[in-house]
Amino acid sequence: EVFEDGYVPVIAGLSRANEKDIARAWDAVKGAIRPRIHTFIATSEIHMRSKLNKTPDEVVAIAVNAVKYAKSLGCDDIEFSPEDAGRSDPEFLYRILAETIDAGATTLNIPDTTGWNMPWEFGELIKKLRENVRGAENVIFSTHCQNDLGLATANSLSGALNGARQLECTINGIGERAGNASLEEIVMALALKGDEQFVGGPGTGKLFTAINPVYITPTSKMVAEYTGMKCQPHKAIVGANAFQHESGIHQDGMIKDKSTYEIMTPESIGLMRGESQSGAGIVLGKHSGRNAVGTRLRELGYDLDLDKLNAVFARFKEVAEKKKGGLDDDDLESLVSDQSGSMNELWKVTGLQATTGLSGIPTATVKLMGPDGVERYVSSTGTGPVDAVYKAIDQIIGVEVTLESYAMNSVNEGIEALASTRVVVVPTMDGPNDSAVMDAQTSQLREKKFSGSGSDTDIITSSARAYVSALNKLLTWKMRRMANGADQTGAKDAVAVDGEAPLVVGAN
Repeated sequence: EVFEDGYVPVIAGLSRANEKDIARAWDAVKGAIRPRIHTFIATSEIHMRSKLNKTPDEVVAIAVNAVKYAKSLGCDDIEFSPEDAGRSDPEFLYRILAETIDAGATTLNIPDTTGWNMPWEFGELIKKLRENVRGAENVIFSTHCQNDLGLATANSLSGALNGARQLECTINGIGERAGNASLEEIVMALALKGDEQFVGGPGTGKLFTAINPVYITPTSKMVAEYTGMKCQPHKAIVGANAFQHESGIHQDGMIKDKSTYEIMTPESIGLMRGESQSGAGIVLGKHSGRNAVGTRLRELGYDLDLDKLNAVFARFKEVAEKKKGGLDDDDLESLVSDQSGSMNELWKVTGLQATTGLSGIPTATVKLMGPDGVERYVSSTGTGPVDAVYKAIDQIIGVEVTLESYAMNSVNEGIEALASTRVVVVPTMDGPNDSAVMDAQTSQLREKKFSGSGSDTDIITSSARAYVSALNKLLTWKMRRMANGADQTGAKDAVAVDGEAPLVVGAN
């Protein structure tokens, strides 16, 4: 894709240094305007000895052959990474990087794979590589820093100061173990300091990115929603507290001049604070209209079409009737996540009641409306109220799945806080909803996973909505792949309810 300003993104495929992986990566990216293959092999003494069981000479040969094979496929943009470079012998790095350049590498990515280096160590490593690797002037140096000691962003910027011109990073800093360098932190550090604090390095000493920072907040929220990994409140740039001011001294300064305690505005990263803490200067409650809700959602970075806005507004009205004091921004965002899969909603929770306690058997009665518009209900028992609800839902829909993960978070504080639940389900192998897919790495069949989220002031209802959301995704996925169009509603022996209005019953 070519953007309006003429920019064409590089699409890279990552592969191990073997021909099978490289060929598969090239198949995936060769249709791009600017395709790249990124291949890697470990170069630290501990990795070569303990993981690869290879000698340094063997590792060099594997790396060179990998780059040559990628080039033979027709790829002219090849990136090579010496994994665990931060703990590798510099002399060995000089050798292997020079030989991969000779073989056709155009970008050299230097990973601090274990987050071991201090910023001054990593910056010095980049400097020495640029000075001592034969052919270094013909390639771009890149950084890839892990955050095990909380230094990934600092190390990346130190690399940039010493000549790296590609910084590998991730939205919200997600990644292996403690994560990777955070894109939003790097982007805003360069936006604020890039034209004055990088003097002494190569070139003009003025660094910048082509990233438009106003998309940082909505992109961060999208990644958090899709991955289920919420940012810690005090996360730099995108955390919920990043632009909150509680101290009286701070608040006094903010009232007089916002620059007393903010080095950037929330609006600069796409977070529209509005005229007061509520964002739009109003409290969103049960009397609020669709326009007020839609306005605040747009300020928060959610540009919803009419159908999605109507779905979110309907849930907003349901929750607002039960929640005193109105809904804040976190509540609204949870409702957006809750309704993200509603466009493919086959089954819908229309009634629920659960009983539990120190004595007796946890029991739940669940009522669902199916894709045929008929309501069905089932009662079931379980080890707890949520388990009873899920067993009842399984009976109504007719699925056999394993609950792989279940997580619940309080969206905000207080007894009336909104509960947000996220689940991941995996269909039972050879069951009625078997969803076996081919794993791209192992070439083995595995069951596809489906996630769902739900929110409500009632934790049992929130759990039910999340589970049904995941099952709807499973059923929709199956239906799209069915050639014969068979009915997969799976109502089984559930009892249809004639003429009874839908009812949602709280089960605290």
